[in-house]
Amino acid sequence: MATGKKIGKSEKKRFKGIEVTWFGHSFFCIRSPDGRIMLVDPWVDNPKAPETAKNIEKVDVILITHGHFDHVGSAPEIAQKTKAKIVSIFEVSRYIVSKGVPEEQVIGMNISGTVDIDGIKVSMVPAVHSSGILDGGGMAEGGNPCGFVVEFPNKFKIYHTGDTGVFGDMALIRRLYSPDLVLICIGGFYTMGPREAAEAIKLLNPKFIIPMHYGTFPVLAGTPDELKKYLPPKFRKGVIVLNPGETAM
Repeated sequence: MATGKKIGKSEKKRFKGIEVTWFGHSFFCIRSPDGRIMLVDPWVDNPKAPETAKNIEKVDVILITHGHFDHVGSAPEIAQKTKAKIVSIFEVSRYIVSKGVPEEQVIGMNISGTVDIDGIKVSMVPAVHSSGILDGGGMAEGGNPCGFVVEFPNKFKIYHTGDTGVFGDMALIRRLYSPDLVLICIGGFYTMGPREAAEAIKLLNPKFIIPMHYGTFPVLAGTPDELKKYLPPKFRKGVIVLNPGETAM
């Protein structure tokens, strides 16, 4: 997948060789040191996505945090094209299969479960949100929303919060998984805003933070500058602000 400007090229060891590209909203492309490609919530048509978001030729794994259209996105089409595995909550997995993705490519799991995909460990953690799937004019069952903690073979761990409010058990996520990098929603209205996200960061104690799920629509008004305002100094230096299409490493 083609990406835009790379942020932190001179500090490549910061993420231990992992590259994280933000394509707007909650859509990320994560490249492992051995070249495997993971997508999270691939809404390639989101209003902030650059054209490079559609240049998807090779994908190994797709994670879907919940059933809303702006998170399922183009996952079924991408999986059919690339043969990627899709990991989601069980109910969303049934929807994905109904859209023509073969069963053998779909992993429907549940909260606190971990799946090992060729050495990459994907753990599903709670999120406080909703998850219904709009399909054919009706609302289909979407199960519970979730986040994911991904541990790569080099032991670097990334936590994608999914859409969520702040909740006290983020302290357990810290205790159990100790994520190095948190991809955190800050837009407000549908998810945490900057003030709530700052409290989540204090609970999680990550080294690095990339804000997401803001600016897509006017109602998602939270900003990284506002997030920093609420953060203690020790966390501010770890905030990495990306423009859609940019890559941190």
